[in-house]
Amino acid sequence: MGGINIRAFGLAWGATFALLYVGCAFVMWSSGEETTILFFNSLLYGLDIRPIIRMDVHLWEVLVGIVEIFIVGWLTGATIAGIYNFGVRRLDTK
Repeated sequence: MGGINIRAFGLAWGATFALLYVGCAFVMWSSGEETTILFFNSLLYGLDIRPIIRMDVHLWEVLVGIVEIFIVGWLTGATIAGIYNFGVRRLDTK
């Protein structure tokens, strides 16, 4: 069995997380508050985001958020790949 390239897998996860973040920001930017609440409440079954939503997000906050979520995504992907590779190596030695 082959291993997973940790950097490439991390990049794929980071890019995916960042795209999802940009998608969420776009929904909030292009919709009004009520439509945004309806959209996210339908995604988060049973949770009401109305008390926690903040529509006045500044551009610099969005840019920092994209960088942060990319890093979290990269670390998540790299961790998954590392754990997978460790498991594959252990199976190959048996």
